[in-house]
Amino acid sequence: MQVIETTIPDVKIIEPKVFGDERGFFLETFRDDWFRGTVADVTFVQDNHSKSSQGILRGMHYQLTQAQGKLVRVTSGEVYDAVIDMRKTSSSFGQCFGTFLSAENKRQLWVPAGFAHGFYVTSESAEFVYKCTDYYAPQFEQSVLWDDPALAITWPIIEGSSPRLSAKDEVGVLFRDANYFL
Repeated sequence: MQVIETTIPDVKIIEPKVFGDERGFFLETFRDDWFRGTVADVTFVQDNHSKSSQGILRGMHYQLTQAQGKLVRVTSGEVYDAVIDMRKTSSSFGQCFGTFLSAENKRQLWVPAGFAHGFYVTSESAEFVYKCTDYYAPQFEQSVLWDDPALAITWPIIEGSSPRLSAKDEVGVLFRDANYFL
């Protein structure tokens, strides 16, 4: 596996080594000792798997209590994955980063605790899997508006359409009004 640095020092793209031939392919998606030594010394406690249709936007979510680091990847289809640094004391506070993750490129994104996270489905559908460093706690979940002009996330929204959002994502707050990690 290879680590690719991003514009935010703590956020990492992980590109696996893929072994393939006419029969198919094999790749290692996670190895605890390598991840702890190369990316982040964390313990994962929960794995999640979601499926979404084209045009669905999920995010930008985070938990102030039980903050979750996430190792995310796509097993079917493609998404544009985005993060916002919500750590008030960080040198990258308020910065955003986005990248395409797909079944084809097989890349993963490491999103440390302290970041808001979301994704937009660009393919007909997408299956999204992720490992978390703490348990999901809906009572602590917060949401920043996906289209906050101050953040200027460059979502690849399909021309002439609007993303489909959950009720909680429709009422997210502007970044300037959000609760931050101190």
